[in-house]
Amino acid sequence: MSNQIIRDARGKVIGMMQAKPSSIIEARDANGRFLGSYNPQTNITLNNRGQAIGTGNLLGRLLY
Repeated sequence: MSNQIIRDARGKVIGMMQAKPSSIIEARDANGRFLGSYNPQTNITLNNRGQAIGTGNLLGRLLY
């Protein structure tokens, strides 16, 4: 698993992306709350309720 810390323009941590062994990428806010996931095999991004929000990796939009 690899983690990528996401920071705003001032350097404040706003969240992180975490790649799972299954190739799914999860987005979490600065407090560690799950925001959603992206599955590259299906090319669909899901929100924290499991609802599809679009095709492609849209996890960055969940952080703002």
